[in-house]
Parts: sequence; C-alpha cells; structure tokens
Amino acid sequence: MSKQKSGNSGGTIALNKKAKHEYHIEERFEAGMVLLGWEVKSLRAGKGQLTDAYVLLKDGEAFLLGSHFMPLTTASTHVIADPTRTRKLLLHAKELSKLIALVNQTGHTCVPLALYWKKNKVKCEIALVKGKKQFDKRATEKERDWNRQKQRILRDTNAS
Repeated sequence: MSKQKSGNSGGTIALNKKAKHEYHIEERFEAGMVLLGWEVKSLRAGKGQLTDAYVLLKDGEAFLLGSHFMPLTTASTHVIADPTRTRKLLLHAKELSKLIALVNQTGHTCVPLALYWKKNKVKCEIALVKGKKQFDKRATEKERDWNRQKQRILRDTNAS
C-alpha cells in the first residue's frame, strides 16, 4: 500500500496559455527559482500567475519579471510581501550562454511557459520563442477547431 501526498506535489502550479498562442516555441528549458518562504507557501496553495510574465537576460543571469504570486495572509504576517517582485532563475552556464546568444543575435524572445513542482522544488519551464504573425494565429485557431470537430465526429460514430 503506497501513500500519496495530498495537494500539488508533482503537478502544475501555473500555465502561460497566452504564450502558446502568441509565439512559435522553438526550444524549452527547465529553470530553478530563487523564492522566499511566503512565495513557496502561496504556490503550494496554487496562487501563482504567469499571464504577463517574461524572462529578462541581464549580466549573464536570467530573471523572471511580471509573475504574480498572491501572498497568503496567514503566511506573510511578519514580512512585507511584494507579489510582483523580480525572481532569479537558475540555469546551467551553457544554457544561459545559449539563451543570451540567440536572444541577442536573432529575433528570439525568452518567455515562461509553466510553473510546476519537481519533488519539493519549484521549477519554471522557459522557452526560446519567435513571435507569430496574425495569419499564423488564425491558422492555429482553425486547426484547433478542426481537431475538436474531428474528435466530436469520431466520438459520435463510435458511440453509435
């Protein structure tokens, strides 16, 4: 008989759905995060958002800007919590140099895609992306709708 923890262990905390719509994702990286105690507690409660977040590469380091971690009233009683503070991302030196080179040379951008738990650590999935044009977004939406319609048709024929 195995015991399972309740809560978000091993699960996704927050997704940036807007990023998949706005950009062509070319390469993904897993980054650790430097967090304060109250931030970890609020993430355990599922109070993190990545909607308007982006990654800033500066002085050979990566930072997560614009993410919003809602402070819990019970967890941050003695600390003045800043929900939108800049958080440092932890990457290997090779990954950082690759990201910096591609962002500076070509028209790439670096955006966060997801926050998730890996064992007891919070990880941020970041991606090297290129912006989509308006017609690309429409084509993606059409394809998504067609796939949904195909699933409905298959489901209806299999149910009969």
